[in-house]
Amino acid sequence: MELFDLNIHFPVTDPTWIFFLVLIIILFAPMILGCLRIPHIIGMILAGVAVGKYGFNILERDSSFELFGKVGLYYIMFLAGLEMDMDDFKKNRTKGLVFGMFTFLIPMGLGIWSSMSMLGYGFLTSVLLASMYASHTLIAYPIISRYGLSRQRTVSITIGGTAVTVVLALMVLAVIGGMYKGEEVGGLFWVLLVARVVLLFGLIIFLMPRISRWFFRTYDDAVMQFVFVLAMVFLGGGLMELVGMEGILGAFLAGLVLNRFVPHVSPLMNRLEFVGNALFIPYFLIGVGMIIDVRCLFTEGEALKVAVVMTVVATFSKWLAAWITQKIYGMNKVEGSLIFGLSNAQAAATLAAVLIGHGIIMENGERLLSDDVLNGTVVMILFTCIISSVVTERAARKMVTQENLTEGGEGKELERILIPVANPETIEGLVGMALMMRHPRQKESLVALSVINDNNTSETKELIGKRNLERTAMIAAAADASVKTVLRYDLNIAQGIIHTQKEYAVTDVVIGLHRKTNLMDSFFGNLTESLLKGTNRQIMITKLLMPVNTLRRIVVAVPDKAEYEMGFLKWVTQLCRMGKQLGCRVHFFATEDTLKHLRVVTEKQEANTFTEISVLEEWDDLLLLTGQVSYDHLFVVVSSRKGSISYQTSFERLPAQISKYFANNSLLIVYPDQLGDDPQEIVSFSDPRGQSETRVYDNVGKWFYKWFKKGDERN
Repeated sequence: MELFDLNIHFPVTDPTWIFFLVLIIILFAPMILGCLRIPHIIGMILAGVAVGKYGFNILERDSSFELFGKVGLYYIMFLAGLEMDMDDFKKNRTKGLVFGMFTFLIPMGLGIWSSMSMLGYGFLTSVLLASMYASHTLIAYPIISRYGLSRQRTVSITIGGTAVTVVLALMVLAVIGGMYKGEEVGGLFWVLLVARVVLLFGLIIFLMPRISRWFFRTYDDAVMQFVFVLAMVFLGGGLMELVGMEGILGAFLAGLVLNRFVPHVSPLMNRLEFVGNALFIPYFLIGVGMIIDVRCLFTEGEALKVAVVMTVVATFSKWLAAWITQKIYGMNKVEGSLIFGLSNAQAAATLAAVLIGHGIIMENGERLLSDDVLNGTVVMILFTCIISSVVTERAARKMVTQENLTEGGEGKELERILIPVANPETIEGLVGMALMMRHPRQKESLVALSVINDNNTSETKELIGKRNLERTAMIAAAADASVKTVLRYDLNIAQGIIHTQKEYAVTDVVIGLHRKTNLMDSFFGNLTESLLKGTNRQIMITKLLMPVNTLRRIVVAVPDKAEYEMGFLKWVTQLCRMGKQLGCRVHFFATEDTLKHLRVVTEKQEANTFTEISVLEEWDDLLLLTGQVSYDHLFVVVSSRKGSISYQTSFERLPAQISKYFANNSLLIVYPDQLGDDPQEIVSFSDPRGQSETRVYDNVGKWFYKWFKKGDERN
């Protein structure tokens, strides 16, 4: 037995070494090509070319690459649907449909003409080849995601157009494939195909949201939620293949359905993106590179001609479709470049079409798509992916630079949200609420605080406080957000929160609603009352009865003259931001005068958010809103401190009304920012227990009313 028996054969067949080499490629390809300013995606494809059988033959494209490659392909389409801004997509659905028709019809027309006139192919071969040009894969989508542009208007238009052109291209593939499977392509064939697809779409759109909503409300385990989402992706893909369509369409549809249940800044979204970008998508890209035979370009003249024609026609037709869309809708050059970059790459449906067409044997014994087309296709995939990645990278960088320059001149206040943590059961809800409201570009905007009373110096209290802070940091880190954790001793919890708010320049405080322990206890509790008296900063009091991501609507009750408060712009923007993250509508109820200002703010600050506005004349009785608030809605009440412009005496009845009418609803009570740096004695704050002279007057009035009523009954 030799000390070192290095029996190495290529291609490598041992699973351990295969996986190790793939991980090395995933690790070092972005590093090396990053220094050369080449997009990471190209590095994965070129690495696949190098290690494949047409390169150095280090790895064989075995079943593992087929499995992980298909998962990665589904993942790309799934993430594209999951990260799409559905509100923006609804607004731009007409533009997406128009672009989808352009990006399908133009490549089809140019593809059929070039294949018949320049390559001499028959009609059916030319149609199938043209459908390959028409379809495209969002191979450069990870670049968009990395730059944080997934919710841009142009991205939504491109994704909508992708859905249209992929469906139409796959329909062409299904028809041609059916013709050579012995199926009679007539009226019945079309009726059955459309019926199956429509029925499946209806089942996915109707059943999957209901199953997802039930699951997320019932199970909060992170691993179970992750596995559930993956199961839904492959269920959609598998069902789509059952009806004769490509699974990538089902994965994309599953992403659209699950979009509102996986907020963009949630821990679950971060886990999904992390696993996909770290393993599945790179595996797919490496597998694509392994089937590319670069040598055929230099050994066979016909293959080189086919590859050049295919690459030029596919690229030019996609550029022309993007340019026409840009001109029609008055977009700038950067937006047009971004649309072209995203829609130029050929991979998913193109590979499916060429492999199916290559496997079809015609009556004369020849393949429907020859070996030259197969080699030309993989070369076209390489060059279109390179062009797509480079153009998308440059356009995304320019767009981000322009946004930063625009935002840099606004001089907005740096947001910093304080989350006092004491109850382990409410930590996840408070952190989720803060993540939904914070500015997406301000990464270090959260401060978690645990206060220990000076009178209680036990080690147990300190250990519990540290444990709560660690849990808060873990929840935020899972959503790719950093939290400043603070453990402090103070006279009482309220003083600790107030002092921390001043020391860390906190702009907002998010706390849980107090739980009454006895009949004499107030609705808000002494802590909340002390905070309202001790700080002028915005305080948000929340009670969540279900996970934030399962809320379907935000209903906001706004008092009269709320627009004159200093914090009006902030809380409106934050609620619109939350609605956008959750993919749900924000429904404001206010007086006519206040609604005018709300319209202006929602259009200016959060133009992409769908909002509804209704008149609420009688603020005194919130019973009027009980019919508008369902069990899966978030009911937001905008209150104010006593002495402020929008303060009303009816606020003193607010605790009783909430307890009576909205006990079974998720709540958020907002006390906006007030003018001044410190509370003053002249401008006192609302006592939520209602101990004021107004309550005395109300009681006297009720006593007189009852006394006169009894007198009438006696008479």
